[in-house]
Amino acid sequence: MSTPAKIPPATLAKLAKLGIHHRSDLLLHLPLRYEDETHLAPIATVQPGETVQVQGMITHNEVTFRPRRTLVCRLQEGDDELYLRFLNFYPSQQKQLAVGKQIRAVGEVRMGYFGLEMVHPKCRAVDDDTPLNTSLSPVYPTTAGLSQIVLRKLITNALEVLPHPDTLPESVRKRLRLADFDSSLRLLHNPTPDISASTLEDRSHAAWQRIKFDELLAQQLSMRVHHRERSKRIAPALAAQQRLTDALLAKLPFALTSAQRKVYAEISHDLAQPHPMQRLLLGDVGSGKTIVAALAALQAIENGYQVALMAPTEILAEQHYLKLREWLEPLGVSPVWLSGSLKKKEKTAAAERIASGDTMLAIGTHALFQQSVEFAKLGLAIVDEQHKFGVQQRLALRNKGVAEDVAEGRNEPHQLMMSATPIPRTLAMSYYADLDVSVIDELPPGRTPVVTKLVSDGRRDEVFERVRAVCMKGQQAYWVCPLIDESEALQLQTAIETHQLLTEAFPELRIGLAHGKLPPAEKAAIMAAFKAGELQLLVATTVIEVGVDVPNASLMVIDHAERMGLAQLHQLRGRVGRGAAESMCVLLFQSEKLSELARARLKIIYESTDGFEIAQQDLQLRGPGELLGARQSGVAMLRFADLGEDEDLLDQARLVADELLQHHPEAARAHLQRWMANKHDYLHV
Repeated sequence: MSTPAKIPPATLAKLAKLGIHHRSDLLLHLPLRYEDETHLAPIATVQPGETVQVQGMITHNEVTFRPRRTLVCRLQEGDDELYLRFLNFYPSQQKQLAVGKQIRAVGEVRMGYFGLEMVHPKCRAVDDDTPLNTSLSPVYPTTAGLSQIVLRKLITNALEVLPHPDTLPESVRKRLRLADFDSSLRLLHNPTPDISASTLEDRSHAAWQRIKFDELLAQQLSMRVHHRERSKRIAPALAAQQRLTDALLAKLPFALTSAQRKVYAEISHDLAQPHPMQRLLLGDVGSGKTIVAALAALQAIENGYQVALMAPTEILAEQHYLKLREWLEPLGVSPVWLSGSLKKKEKTAAAERIASGDTMLAIGTHALFQQSVEFAKLGLAIVDEQHKFGVQQRLALRNKGVAEDVAEGRNEPHQLMMSATPIPRTLAMSYYADLDVSVIDELPPGRTPVVTKLVSDGRRDEVFERVRAVCMKGQQAYWVCPLIDESEALQLQTAIETHQLLTEAFPELRIGLAHGKLPPAEKAAIMAAFKAGELQLLVATTVIEVGVDVPNASLMVIDHAERMGLAQLHQLRGRVGRGAAESMCVLLFQSEKLSELARARLKIIYESTDGFEIAQQDLQLRGPGELLGARQSGVAMLRFADLGEDEDLLDQARLVADELLQHHPEAARAHLQRWMANKHDYLHV
């Protein structure tokens, strides 16, 4: 900060926990909510559920010890009284609330054991002449040991001493009819009583609209700058040779859809450029992303460069390995498999083939970017289910290919990221604006629509009979057990118990069990047996969510479906409907444990089979964090704007970002400095 000596080191450390590293950061540390201390509510009129300010005399002060140590005070106004209760308190608070003191208390009123009460209200001693506040009191996000009073003082001081000019050109601001920055900041930190509290709480007030627009604009500017910087970096130009790619297309038993041809043309064009491709390939479950990835890999290999394909789970990575080996070995391309479960000798052999350049295609899990793995000449990194990897992991894989070339300078590989979790338009516009996005928006012919059924747990026996009937017809079925209470052990237990129950109920069926704790070789053998038709029913945990392709499987039962997210339900449903037989997905749920959110999820998945529509609904339900895999990726999430509600602001911010970079570069720099100066932005690796 500009004058650190005036702020105790302990306070500086606490501010840093809130992301406040400079005095200017205080300006954008905006309130979570507001308390109305501008008027008093008579105790006689207050109702449970209201947050109010009351005033009266303390007529009783007692520390009780049942059921735990609690300070209980009685606040009296005339003949009316209200109890104040404190579960955690200091001796100074007990003294402040001594009998005979006149107190002003702010808090939520609720019905307690003795009558109306406030638990942990904000209190201060007053006299008859103490004036009321003239503005709503802001309540800021804080951390342990940092009081609202200290935060307010620091923020008020920053507002007074720091310049905070408007970074938007006046012509742009007026055209968009946005409030000016200074008055917006001051209003949000100190709103006057005449302002509607609801417009502040729901962030629809013009001041909030300006702040949200500025935040979205900073994000868009940041990603456009990164997009421009990428064009200055060097990558190998991998022009289409069409030798191996044409040979693969000629051998395939199916023709590419028009959507697949379109996205491959986009990828092929990018690979031929002398700067790194960073393209996100989006495609719904079963849309055929793997063949597009295979064609991209062959284009790199035709040019003498290696390819790495990384997937988040061993099952998915192995599915890719088996599929690509089947397609590419006849063309003379023999992929190598690398995963953490391989024996040391096998890992060493695989790593040696990669380092020597003996293999042109390496497929595996995060084991691919371990320090011991070196590529001879990596030209393309393909990352499947990219949102499940941390950014540092994706960066580590990309850095495997960075090399100094005497003729060409610093070289880095092209990147193709794939996701079967469709991204809503607003998310793609916002968080992937620095990437080039390709979408496979049609399914290959022959995919039969999957019928979805919602069935309560009370009809479990009927579902058992449905499973038996399907298997006896010569088709196959999945029974998926969920993650229960975030416990892998309980999930495993549920799967084992279900497998035992079904085995006892249907001795005539061949039933397998797959879960994440099985040794890799055993798990692979079970999956292979199911794919070959040797097993009729597969009981599994969610390890089969992605990558499993068994055309003869026509029934998916998802147990405790109410516990799963929309994307996961959609992925699991996509495991069936891959053959000619009519397919069904049964969502088995416990009606007595159905929350409103779970009910909404099941309704959406029942009514729609369009992954992009489901993702848009998911955005409305959950917000962008989980859809993007923010916990894994470190993506800098928006603090103020809401992509579900502020799409119009996002549209404006996209256009203004281009305008500022082209015609007002100084304003763009100032805006980025204000919003992004201290952010570690991993959106672009």
